[in-house]
Amino acid sequence: MAQTAEFPQTEREKVESWRLHVLVEAGYPLMLAEKIAHSDADLHRAVELVRAGCTHETTVPPGISARAGG
Repeated sequence: MAQTAEFPQTEREKVESWRLHVLVEAGYPLMLAEKIAHSDADLHRAVELVRAGCTHETTVPPGISARAGG
């Protein structure tokens, strides 16, 4: 049987992981979702804006680049 190493997550890492999941479920591209998940951006507002018809790129808070690698 293969063994997997488990690394304990900090509380912040758990929250960021959950935020990432919510953003991906809302349809955000993974790279953009990661940037938002690791920021202090309002997660619920980001999801709400997408559900209201905004593009993912227009929901990005100031200070976060919507471009790949940016």
